[in-house]
Amino acid sequence: MDISEKAAIVTGGASGLGQATARMLAKAGAKVAIFDMNAEAGQAIAEEIGGVACAVNVSDDTSVEAAFEMARSAHGPARILVNCAGIGPAAKTVSSRGMHPLDKFEQVISVNLVGSFNCLRRAADDMVKLDPMDSGERGVCINTASVAAYDGQIGQAAYAASKGGIVGMTLPIARDLASVGVRVMTIAPGLFETPLLKSLPDDVQSALGASVPFPSRLGFPDEYASLAQQIVENQMLNGEVIRLDGAIRMAPK
Repeated sequence: MDISEKAAIVTGGASGLGQATARMLAKAGAKVAIFDMNAEAGQAIAEEIGGVACAVNVSDDTSVEAAFEMARSAHGPARILVNCAGIGPAAKTVSSRGMHPLDKFEQVISVNLVGSFNCLRRAADDMVKLDPMDSGERGVCINTASVAAYDGQIGQAAYAASKGGIVGMTLPIARDLASVGVRVMTIAPGLFETPLLKSLPDDVQSALGASVPFPSRLGFPDEYASLAQQIVENQMLNGEVIRLDGAIRMAPK
């Protein structure tokens, strides 16, 4: 798909991987809507890239529905969706502080898994109503999983479950939408320079980077965005999960 002049939605687009992707899409000529709970940061990025910011909680369907309507009014129905919104609080199943709080587990599933599916189903519902392009394609949806879907560490039960769900739904949704020309892909990043990791002490960041076989460093958000761009542009990429991790396999802790 040629990105130029296409309407695009990036959830979690105010920071980290989402911000890098929003900037990449705008640079390639897309009309970008940023979905983020941080309205102020989202607006600042949207003004920089000539897009629109929508304050949205992806775990709340009413909020998501309103954001899609706002994005649709500004740019028309999106042909590109990139889901980057997510959270990752850690807790052991049982520890000296007691059992893993059930509401925290449910929150992570609601934001990461249900939120991604909800945005995808709404984007796909718009895409299938669009006329197909010359290639027969109507749109592309990219989800963000994590290497934790495969190598979840101690304390990552909720996070790994949510990301494993994203991995598991990739192929069936791609099959659901194949007949209408909508592609579905997932990127599973390893250790990247996200706001969470950048908040850690420098020595901890260096140690994490050194644990990556090659390149032995944290990934750059632009590298995630570059893969997202390739997925959008390469029509044969469909129904697959791509690990973007420098060959890392996470240790238990």
